[in-house]
Amino acid sequence: MCGIFASLSTMLSLRGDRVCPQPLVDRTSKSVLCWNGEAWKIGGEQVRDSDTELVFQLFLQAVQPFPMPEEADITDRKNVAAKRFADAVHSISGPFSFVFYDAFNSMLFFSRDCLGRRSLLQGLDDAGNLKICSVCDGTPSAGFEEVATDGVHMIDLEHVLEQNVLSSERVTEDAPSNKYNINTLPWDSSRLRNPIPAMNKSIPEGETPPLTANSPIVGELEGRLHQSLQLRIQNVPWPPSTGDKSNVKVAVLFSGGLDCTILARLSHDILPIEETIDLLNVAFENPRVAAAAAAAEKGKGKPAVNSVYESCPDRVTGRAAFAELQKVCPDRNWRFVTIDIPYVETIAQRDKIKRLMRPHNTEMDLSIASALYFASRGQGTAIQTREDENSNQPTPYSTPARVLLSGLGADELFAGYARHEMAFSRRGFQGLIDEIDLDVSRLGKRNLGRDDRIISNWCRETRYPYLDEEFVSWVVRAPVWEKCGFGASTPSTLTKPSDTPSERTAEEKQEQDIEPGKKALRLLALKLGLNKVSREKKRAIQFGSRTAKMERGKARGTEILN
Repeated sequence: MCGIFASLSTMLSLRGDRVCPQPLVDRTSKSVLCWNGEAWKIGGEQVRDSDTELVFQLFLQAVQPFPMPEEADITDRKNVAAKRFADAVHSISGPFSFVFYDAFNSMLFFSRDCLGRRSLLQGLDDAGNLKICSVCDGTPSAGFEEVATDGVHMIDLEHVLEQNVLSSERVTEDAPSNKYNINTLPWDSSRLRNPIPAMNKSIPEGETPPLTANSPIVGELEGRLHQSLQLRIQNVPWPPSTGDKSNVKVAVLFSGGLDCTILARLSHDILPIEETIDLLNVAFENPRVAAAAAAAEKGKGKPAVNSVYESCPDRVTGRAAFAELQKVCPDRNWRFVTIDIPYVETIAQRDKIKRLMRPHNTEMDLSIASALYFASRGQGTAIQTREDENSNQPTPYSTPARVLLSGLGADELFAGYARHEMAFSRRGFQGLIDEIDLDVSRLGKRNLGRDDRIISNWCRETRYPYLDEEFVSWVVRAPVWEKCGFGASTPSTLTKPSDTPSERTAEEKQEQDIEPGKKALRLLALKLGLNKVSREKKRAIQFGSRTAKMERGKARGTEILN
C-alpha cells in the first residue's frame, strides 16, 4: 500500500511505567495503529496499565484470518472482519479516537468514541487526497470536518485502488465519503450497540416525593461519581520534568461553580493527602466591560474598586469556592491559580487559537476556545492553603499537572440549563424529559473535539468524570424527578400544620432555597459541606471569564469569523 497510506503519531504518555512509541506496527501483518485515548475498561475489565498495546492486540485479534465456510468469498471475509472489529471497538470504555490499518484485509478503520471526547478530523486536500488527523494541518483546505461519532468508519483500500480513486486529478468538490466510499457501522446496528441506553421517560403520577440530601439517589450519585473520578485520577504518573518534587499531578478547570467544585471536593477523598490539587481560574481583560465599569464609577465620582480580573464573575465564585474547600478540607493543600489575561495577549494568541479550533469558526467557538486555551496553559500566580511564609502571598506559578478535570456534561444530564426550566414550564415533565433526552443524544456532537485540540496543545489531557459511560448510563436510566427538582415537593410543603420553623431541622432549612436545576448535584454538594457552592447559578464559561463580546456588545455567537 506504499504511496497511498502514511501514518504519523505523537503521544502524551500518562499510563504505565514506560512510553509506548506510536504508530504501532505489527511485524507479521504490517498492520498499523495510531491511538489517542484512554481505555479505562475493555470488556468490562479495568485496564490498570498502559492501554495502547492492549488495544492494538484487541484489534489484531479481531481482524486476523479466521475459519470461514468454503463458499465464502473475499467480500464475505471482509464483512465478517469488519463486524468483529466493530465489536472489539464497542468493548472499549473511555475517550478515544484512532486510525487502524488492517493489513490482513486491506481495510482502513477510524472512529471516535460515541461521546466525541477526543479529536479526529477528516478532509480532502487540494490534490484530492484523504487526510485523517487530530488537528487541521497547514495546507489550505476548507473541506475538513469532525469525524462523526455515529459508529466505526471503514474504507476498503483494495476497492479504492480498483476504482482508481487515488488519481492525480485535483478534486475539491467531493466529500470524503463520496470519493473514498467510506462506510459506517453505526452504534445502533444489531452488532454495534451504543453504550448509552435509552432514557427513562417515566412521568410521575401524582405528587413526587421531596428530593433531599438524605434521599437514596444522592448517596448513590456520590458513590458512582466517586468511581468515575477514581478511574481518572488514581495512578497518574508524576510529570517527567519535575518528578515528585512538584507534589501535584491533577488540576481542575475551576470556575468555582457547582460541577467543578464537586469534582475538586471528591478528588480530596481519593488522592493521597500529601498531594496538592491545583485549581485553575482564568479571567480576561474585556475592554468593552472594563470601559463600561470605568464610566459607571466615574459617574459616581468614585475610583474603581476591583481590578478587571477580580471583578470577573468566575473569579468571584472561584475565590469563594476556594475558601469553602479550605474550610471543609483543611488538611489538603489547595493551590488557587489566578490566570489573568490582558487584552493584548488575547489578541496576540487569537490566530493560533483559530487554527487549533478549526474547522469550527464562529464567535462562540472563539470565545470558549480562548478561555480553555489560557486556562489549560496554567500560567499565573498562586496562593495555597498550607501555612508557610509564602502561602498567602501570590507568587508566579505554572502548573505541572498534565491531567485536567472538567465538569462538562453535568448540565445536560441533570437539567442545568435555563432551557430545561423553560421546557418544564411549557410542557411539564414531558417537555423536560424531551429536552434532556435531546441534550444527551447530542453529547457526541458537542464541541469536545475542538476542546481536545485546544487543551492538548499544552501537552495536557482533559478528563470528564460526568461523561463516563457507566455514569451517563446510570443517570439516563434514573427517573427525571431524582435528577432535578422541577415539580417536586419540598420538605416545607410536607410539614404538618403544627410544625414551626424552629422545629425543622437545619438540613431542611438549608435545602429549602436550593433551585431545581441539577438539584441532585446541589444536594450532593450540600452533603459534602459545600453550602455556598450548592447555590451557585449556572454560568457559561465565556461569560464567567469574560471572553464573550470583547469588541462588540451586539456580536452573535453564531457569526462566522473572518
